[in-house]
Amino acid sequence: MNALKTNLRLLRRFWPYLLQQRRVLLADLFCAALTTACEIALPLFVRKITNAAVSDIASLTLRTILLTGCAYFLLRCVDGAASYYKAAQGHFMGAKIETEMRNDLFAHLQGLSFSYYDNTRIGQLMSRLTNDLFDVTEFAHHFPEELCVTSIKILACLVIFAQMNRVMAAVVFTIVPLMFLVTRYSRRRMKRAFLDSRRQVGEINSLAEDSLLGIRVVKSFGSEGEESGKFRRSNARFFGFKRRGYAYMAQYQTLSRMFDGFLYLAAVCFGAWLLRKGQMRVGDFSLTLLMVSTLLDSVRRIIEFSEQFNRGITGIERFAEIMDELTETQCAQGDRELTQVRGEITFDRVSFVYPGTDRYVLRDFSLRIAPGESVALVGPSGGGKTTLCNLVPRFYDVTQGSLRIDGQDVRSLTLASLRRNIGVVQQDIYLFSGSVRENIAYGAGQATEEEIREAARLAYAEEFIEKLPQGYDTYVGERGVKLSGGQKQRISIARVFLKNPPILLLDEATSALDNESERLVQASLERLAQGRTTITVAHRLTTIRHAEQIVVLTEDGAAECGTHEALLDANGIYSTMWNR
Repeated sequence: MNALKTNLRLLRRFWPYLLQQRRVLLADLFCAALTTACEIALPLFVRKITNAAVSDIASLTLRTILLTGCAYFLLRCVDGAASYYKAAQGHFMGAKIETEMRNDLFAHLQGLSFSYYDNTRIGQLMSRLTNDLFDVTEFAHHFPEELCVTSIKILACLVIFAQMNRVMAAVVFTIVPLMFLVTRYSRRRMKRAFLDSRRQVGEINSLAEDSLLGIRVVKSFGSEGEESGKFRRSNARFFGFKRRGYAYMAQYQTLSRMFDGFLYLAAVCFGAWLLRKGQMRVGDFSLTLLMVSTLLDSVRRIIEFSEQFNRGITGIERFAEIMDELTETQCAQGDRELTQVRGEITFDRVSFVYPGTDRYVLRDFSLRIAPGESVALVGPSGGGKTTLCNLVPRFYDVTQGSLRIDGQDVRSLTLASLRRNIGVVQQDIYLFSGSVRENIAYGAGQATEEEIREAARLAYAEEFIEKLPQGYDTYVGERGVKLSGGQKQRISIARVFLKNPPILLLDEATSALDNESERLVQASLERLAQGRTTITVAHRLTTIRHAEQIVVLTEDGAAECGTHEALLDANGIYSTMWNR
């Protein structure tokens, strides 16, 4: 019963996508009904001819035979046209639904919070975005079609059997439900095994992605064998799930074939007994066997479709799992637009705990940053410097207290307007697979060529870009692998110049660079920070000595705050760090 409720819930979730294609769906079901009617017509023709041959052979004239043959030929032509429409337009409908679901899933993934990605493997998401939706094409087409065809066939069989002999109908339609009850266990176990195999595909994708993205580290440590071993073990688990699923499927099909035999045996023996007693005509006996064949064909189609149904419903289930996750806007979307930003930032007794943990990263932290002021955050790892930066654009929400920009709580603002006014430069730069121009213009699709070049010039990136083989059209490689760390960092700074935000967050933007690259990047960052409210996270203290406020963050909170000179004179934590 629980499985039935789950399936009905998932089908209701799938229904809106099917409803979007209702015109094609209705035409497909009409064609399915036509093909089914054509199929049922043959046993009726056979019954008519057989009864005529047995009772009055003279009535079986050449004209009757030709008319019957022409009628059946016409039906087969109709069947051919309807079958073509089903095969073509039906699959197009399924592919369209799959495409719409994939678009919705990707858009939903874009809206999920950092917290969700902190606890989810990208390989699993890739599997759900691709593999899990492949079977939806077949499911979307075949599920309503098979439901229609099977319903018509079973109903027709029931009517025809009842018309001929109600006892025969009772015998036949007692065995069919019994078959479904007996095979229920195998069906449920089969579905569970295929669901496990789908999950394991995600694990394989995640493992392969992790290993291939880190191939340089793998090779530098000579760990190719270890990585291959991990992949083999994960692949073996996948094989185990698949083998278990196919074993239950084989059990299911074997039981079904046994019941096929029982049904034929019942029809033949009981029909022969009725013939002997004169309660059934020969033509009706022939019709009985042919209708049993039609009924079993319907049952076999259900059995064959059951695996496809399980795969499809599993794909929909995994699709629904992600779609049920609340996006950032669904969690706490404000309704006020952030406009005419001065850049004042106020942390008012802010405390923060990462979701799923109970340790406070920040506790009762307060700080006011004036418009256009430059503030640096320093201190040991784990003090909450990066966390503080992540709270400003609401990558995470404060646990307690409030964070305000120009006096407005960030939770009351729309995310789009908030993030439009904030520029972020991080240590770990991500460049997209594409050209230098595309990466600089990322997020500013309407930028002109002049604006892109001006942003590159301001970021001190123009000189090295023009020396590249195709200049601004040079392909940067996967994650910008063809560029050096300093070059990638300057392209990321050019992005922010093009965005031109009033608030700037610099999170250890130079910590991984060599001295020459650091000098160039630091110069471009200083130019970028002019006239903007800037929060800088830094480990190299020489890069922030001119900040108007320096805040020393430790695990106990803000230990010190002041200018570079004042903190040196205080001879505290900052002074010790500087002297080191």
